[in-house]
Amino acid sequence: FTNMDTEDQKPNQPREHARYGVSDGMSRYGWELAVGGADEYIRFDASTKGGDATEDYRNEPNTFGWMVEIDPFDPESTPVKRTTLGRFAHEGVVFAPGVEGEPVVCYSGDDSRFEYIYKFVSAQPFEAATASGDLLDDGTLYVAKFNPDGTGEWLPLVQGEGPLTAPNGFADQAEVLVNTRLAADALGATKMDRPEWGAVDPANGDVYFTLTNNTRRTLAEVDGPNPRPDNQFGQIVRWSEEGGQGGTSFNWDLFVIAGPAINSVNAAGEALGEDSLFACPDGLWFDADSRLWIQTDISESVQNTGPMAEFGNNAMLCANPVTGEIRRFLTGPIGQEITGVVTTPDQRTMFINVQHPGATTTAEAFAEGDINSHWPDGGNALPRSSTVVIMKDDGGIVGT
Repeated sequence: FTNMDTEDQKPNQPREHARYGVSDGMSRYGWELAVGGADEYIRFDASTKGGDATEDYRNEPNTFGWMVEIDPFDPESTPVKRTTLGRFAHEGVVFAPGVEGEPVVCYSGDDSRFEYIYKFVSAQPFEAATASGDLLDDGTLYVAKFNPDGTGEWLPLVQGEGPLTAPNGFADQAEVLVNTRLAADALGATKMDRPEWGAVDPANGDVYFTLTNNTRRTLAEVDGPNPRPDNQFGQIVRWSEEGGQGGTSFNWDLFVIAGPAINSVNAAGEALGEDSLFACPDGLWFDADSRLWIQTDISESVQNTGPMAEFGNNAMLCANPVTGEIRRFLTGPIGQEITGVVTTPDQRTMFINVQHPGATTTAEAFAEGDINSHWPDGGNALPRSSTVVIMKDDGGIVGT
């Protein structure tokens, strides 16, 4: 989106645009400049053009950044926006296992530098016989504050509580949810190094979150869960909830600080070795036996160059949450990101995705047909994103 409103020859955006990164020049992709002026393109210009919001697209950016639920098994169903989960750059949503008679609990990271980790707790309990996504329409959204002493608290994003009042710009709960980031700012939540995927250990309920990187953090901004300035390599934070998943306090530590051997440490206090080096953790998932699967997303702009050269292509690793041991499981082709992981219920077949292979090809090289990847077809084929199916030679459980 773009909003080129000005006052006194300076950008003049409303808070719901400025805090969410709406451009004051051409938008990231320039869709608003498409020839013909079709509605699907000009809506990306959120500048004030009409007498009120019904005559322009000033509110269009506010319709993005929400979680939407679809039912893939019912093609006639209508997608439902789960507004109570807040508006921000959701990398996804991860649920704690449902417990009969207890609230539904889910977590989400805001995938941007210096943004937050959130938790939602439903008002009504989970009952397997009647449960539906409607449980997500009534409950409390919290944002995490990590204290230096290894404790933490969940701060409720509820209008009328603390600083979230009308005099401070939060007249009702809608104002809180549309401006979730601003509400979290007001509460003093902990600004994280790009929180992305989360995962809940089925064995004990511990929660893990990847913090991919943040090269903009200065030495003065370093804190407990974000311990490095100019953080190129990322880390994984974990915590245990006090009083169950729906509790409002927790205890945290760093499961791993990623990076080269001279600048990394696992949960056992050891540096990462040749078989466990990785950087920029992104995807995260627990299988039924509590193996923690970690996927990396080193940006294509720096893959295999400079400080990132020793990590090679993006990869997937497997970690033991008890011992802290980490081992590389697979490495992807050139110019891609490994993303998404799940197994069949018997854990004998695993599915992972290879996203945008060959993306490290420059625009000039691509125009000349000089592409640095032809995966998966080989030869002179264009590279394609694909799903990979993995099975053991002996038919056993993947990861054993």
